[in-house]
Amino acid sequence: MLDFRIETFLTVCQTMNYTEAARQLHITQPAVSQHIRALEQQYGADFFHYQGKRLSLTEAGQLFYRTALAMRHDAAHLKDQIQSLSSSPVLNFGATLTIGEYIMPEPLLHLIQTRPDIRLRMMVENTDELLKLLNQGEIDFAIIEGYYSRFTYDGLVFKTERFLPVCAASYPQADRLTRFSDLFSERLLVREPGSGTREVLERALLEYNIALQDFPKLTELGNLNAIKALAAAGAGVAFFYESVVEKEIRSGILKVIPLRSFHVTHDFTFLWQKDSVFAGYYREIFDMLRQPSLR
Repeated sequence: MLDFRIETFLTVCQTMNYTEAARQLHITQPAVSQHIRALEQQYGADFFHYQGKRLSLTEAGQLFYRTALAMRHDAAHLKDQIQSLSSSPVLNFGATLTIGEYIMPEPLLHLIQTRPDIRLRMMVENTDELLKLLNQGEIDFAIIEGYYSRFTYDGLVFKTERFLPVCAASYPQADRLTRFSDLFSERLLVREPGSGTREVLERALLEYNIALQDFPKLTELGNLNAIKALAAAGAGVAFFYESVVEKEIRSGILKVIPLRSFHVTHDFTFLWQKDSVFAGYYREIFDMLRQPSLR
């Protein structure tokens, strides 16, 4: 549905390299240049300029990029909507690991109860990957814990969560860990780079002029449940959203570390492409998912 020249423009924006864009599109580099030049002439503005040898977007190019992304996404969503007229409607979205595993079951139950004909497809990835899928039109919206560009996306706060430092209830030094410097001698269990949970932790530590590299026993794991299991076994300390560990804290398996002046909350955000013509539809889905289930 999109003009082929707009697809060329979007590929150049993703690669910031005419040669690489040509390779991905299976066309020649002069053809890429011709497509971009035709768009610039059509809209009467330059979309790219060079800063030294580095290609970057002009202000007009940034506006066109944001709008073109929304157009591509809306075209894909429109196709799904038309196809669903003769079948069950499809809800195609993404969620980060914490949200997908610990937050979404209840809202999805409500949605299934109120719309039993709906077909659901929830992809679970880290924030960076979900934003890529959103840009490519692979998903309609995403619910993320990481940070995002308000220039590119519209968003609503889905839930606000406390971010807690925890350890095993039997951890020997637990009650003496009252300052961040007290944690330097402990094993810190964290998610992999690109994880929203890790990014929230890194930003919280910056407030205390601390980086993850300051922890000599830093241990990176790509599985949330593995981190929780190791923390529960007394292998180290970790930071979790409250929803992830509330059962373990309530049952006495984990306990909150009494760090002084550490009161961090973070928003989980429901977001979609900025300027989308389907913004009203996404707001309706947001409202439906925020309702309690009928249990």
